Amino acid sequence: MVSYDELRYWVGLSMIPGIGRVRISHLKEHFGSLQAAWEASEGGLKQAGLDSRSVDSLLLLRSRIPLDVEMEKLERYKVKALACEDPSYPSRLKEVYDCPPVLYVRGNLSPQDEPCLAVVGTRRATIYGRQVTEEIVDDLTRSNITIVSGLARGIDSVAHRTAIDAGGKTIAVFASGLDIVYPAENAKLAQAIMERGALVSEHPLGIRPKAENFPLRNRIMSGLSLGVLVIEAGERSGALITAHQAVEQNRDVFAVPGSILSPASKGTNRLIQEGAKLVCNCDDILGELNLTTIAQQLEIEEFQPASEVESAITKQLTSEPNHIDEICRHSGLAMPEVSSTLAMLELKGIVKQVGNMNYVLAREVRIG
Repeated sequence: MVSYDELRYWVGLSMIPGIGRVRISHLKEHFGSLQAAWEASEGGLKQAGLDSRSVDSLLLLRSRIPLDVEMEKLERYKVKALACEDPSYPSRLKEVYDCPPVLYVRGNLSPQDEPCLAVVGTRRATIYGRQVTEEIVDDLTRSNITIVSGLARGIDSVAHRTAIDAGGKTIAVFASGLDIVYPAENAKLAQAIMERGALVSEHPLGIRPKAENFPLRNRIMSGLSLGVLVIEAGERSGALITAHQAVEQNRDVFAVPGSILSPASKGTNRLIQEGAKLVCNCDDILGELNLTTIAQQLEIEEFQPASEVESAITKQLTSEPNHIDEICRHSGLAMPEVSSTLAMLELKGIVKQVGNMNYVLAREVRIG
């Protein structure tokens, strides 16, 4: 857990142009604490490896950033600041090389939100796009998938509203500070999202949305998620930026096909041509991500092994595929015994083969 005092300096340093996560971590290592880095001299900062422009920015702005006032503002707006070293910082986002050094959160982010999918698309959604969004997002939400989007008009707004109406959780990523809702017409939607999930941003309070902030915002949407679903997108849609960033982050990209005559589907159809997974329904996504049994995982929390062999094998399995050879090696059991037991566990619905003799737990297993 990052202490309150250290968090003040994470917040302050993250507000300095040119100083990101890597440089903050380097400054902490060099000076021993972020407070020492914040208070360092020009010579000391240069010795730490900061370039002249970053040094000038830090020396100029640190006297203009009252840290106590910034922290009081966060408390007043009920915004939580998560440094990337904090255990509460989303683990999947932390994998992204340019993840925000500080993530601001209004609402609640929890480990249960980890099965996330970003749903994005055009601001000028067609009737077809809205219908597809409602159907797929409703099914995803009822399968306990958290929906991530950007609160924009069109597909984003439909995705958020559908998740809320289905009783699920949703996360909106801002391109501004969390005290500024954009577009303003979505203020009530933002409040509902905060009550059912979270609003997140890398920007401190008071920062207004700028054009350059939106592509940066998109990397957070894909970074939080297992994959990105693009439902409708024109040839120059910002949703395509999110899809390309997902590829760079090694995330799955899904796209809903549309009419070749519709401008709103030119981008999604091209994504499919480039290798995005064609999606016709929710099951296409759940199957690809091996999330078809999340509902069972949450409903069935305990499994009593019928034998020591079953117990030994289930201890080797998680939601990540594990090859039968590795199960044999780590359990110390012979192949025939493991194979027959896995077959029996499949019949019980405890494990699932996901291809090429790789196995996963089909539901949450708590050894009794």
